[in-house]
Amino acid sequence: MDSRISPRRAGVAALAAALVGATGCSSMSEREQGTAKGAGIGAVAGAVIGSATGGNAGRSAAIGGVVGAVAGNLWSKHMEDKRKALAQASQGTGVEVTQTADNRLKLNVPSDVSFDTGRADIKPAMRPVLDEIGRNLDPNVRVTVVGHTDSTGSDQINDPLSRERALAVRDYLGARGVSSSRISVAGRGSHEPVANNDTEQGRAANRRVEIFLSEPQG
Repeated sequence: MDSRISPRRAGVAALAAALVGATGCSSMSEREQGTAKGAGIGAVAGAVIGSATGGNAGRSAAIGGVVGAVAGNLWSKHMEDKRKALAQASQGTGVEVTQTADNRLKLNVPSDVSFDTGRADIKPAMRPVLDEIGRNLDPNVRVTVVGHTDSTGSDQINDPLSRERALAVRDYLGARGVSSSRISVAGRGSHEPVANNDTEQGRAANRRVEIFLSEPQG
């Protein structure tokens, strides 16, 4: 096996390393880092494919970099700004604000913030978080609200209760200017637990509302 590295391959490797290394720059925003990371990964993949298929590895790296940059930039500035605002609005409440793998903004709202046991009335502690969701929300952003319960009681009680909680969130957001046509609701009852229902702590974790914000990807 020839251990020598051709100048073309060395150039591609250097380009890919530079693009991937750029993601570590502390002065870059998360969106810019996502773009750079996508470009680096795309360049590496393009170069490998180009070399393996006998094509121009440098050109394949460039094409892969462009495609990767687009893919890495799906998390928009608006979504990042909204994530930061929601994290601040929910600080100390136990509400979790995260970015999902498919570039949606997710809020996991636990029972001690959202609803009392067996009820669908929004608690006061939840209102500032919902207010922030509706504030300056881009008209392209869609909202999905999913209600959950613990396993106490029957499905005949829990399934409609979980949906009523999601509807309560929809109605609250609607009163603050978010059109109901942009909000999807679902009630999952006790069918999607995140903790063991055999303990009070686990049941409390399962009594929750999940809110997702998403932008069109096309």
